Amino acid sequence: MNELELKYGCNPNQKPSRIFLRNGDDLPITVLNGRPGYINFLDALNSWQLVRELKAATGLPAAASFKHVSPAGAAVGLPLSDIDRRIYFVEDGAPLSPIACAYIRARGADRLCSYGDWAALSDVCDAATALYLKGEVSDGIIAPGYTDEALEILKTKKKGGYNVVQIDPDYVPAPQEYKDVFGVTFQQERNDFRIDEALLSNIVTKNRDLPEAAKRDMIVSLITLKYTQSNSVCYVKDGQAIGVGAGQQSRIHCTRLAGQKADNWYLRQHPKALALPFLPGIRRPDRDNAIDVYLSEEYEDILADGVWQNTFTEKPAVLTAEEKRAWIARQSGVTVGSDAFFPFGDNVERARKSGVQYIAEPGGSIRDDHVIATADKYGMVMAFTGMRLFHH
Repeated sequence: MNELELKYGCNPNQKPSRIFLRNGDDLPITVLNGRPGYINFLDALNSWQLVRELKAATGLPAAASFKHVSPAGAAVGLPLSDIDRRIYFVEDGAPLSPIACAYIRARGADRLCSYGDWAALSDVCDAATALYLKGEVSDGIIAPGYTDEALEILKTKKKGGYNVVQIDPDYVPAPQEYKDVFGVTFQQERNDFRIDEALLSNIVTKNRDLPEAAKRDMIVSLITLKYTQSNSVCYVKDGQAIGVGAGQQSRIHCTRLAGQKADNWYLRQHPKALALPFLPGIRRPDRDNAIDVYLSEEYEDILADGVWQNTFTEKPAVLTAEEKRAWIARQSGVTVGSDAFFPFGDNVERARKSGVQYIAEPGGSIRDDHVIATADKYGMVMAFTGMRLFHH
């Protein structure tokens, strides 16, 4: 199949729409179920590149959860803790393979933003992953293959219309990329820059102690940023993105947005959040929404009399601002990556508030000395990669 006609483009009025290779070769993908659209394929092809590179760089199964051509989360397949199982709604006794853990953790970075996501797997999709996906609201998935059992499970989603795409893992795209904007064709070399540990050798802070786990987390952050709409900043812990700030015009706003998401991820683990007394039968998306509101400044919207009864068996106690600050202050060992240099030390100051101890950024600001001094003030380790990772 050398081209695939789509229902429409980004919007219903944008017709005709199709995907194809300029050289006339067959497409590297096969649609096994459903009818993916234009944005679905943008998410699929961007997310596949991310997980493929993450697997190659770490040697671990990798997964991503994409929305609107940026990752809501990405992760490698490390085991889930008991707390992870609770905050990601993993049922007792559910089978957990490494690739299933990777996707559960990727989706867990920001479960609210992952609602209706596109899933990407570096490895063959197995039944354990498919079973977890079956209980989530998702638009589709891309993987290099599917077991028979997994495919049958996925075909039951969305009344049989769930989008399942298989990609040829050996496909190598053309070195040149083209994009039309307002009738003008842009051409550039595909960004095949390799991100690995060699990129982290230029440590510019007084503290040069960079553990292997922090190196892995730097790689996770940088590869995630490579496929995130710029400007972008990514917080990572234990091989999992926990906050992605995408598409902001200001670097500090990226850092704040990603930091707020990282804080929210950690607040989900607060004993009061874990103990929320949900009514039986509450769906995962409704629980996610309720938790998000409960943790926000608008908590009264879910705890007001006559309202909480729709979600909880009893009225939960408020998680106060003081309790939130105290809990977030316990966070540590977090890595932050930036797709371009930090122009001011305020980015480091904000990152520190979310437990950041390790930073990977290109460097090159006229205020690099101030940025480094700010990191030194807190005993952080910062590596200058020398490589910008803009993605548009």
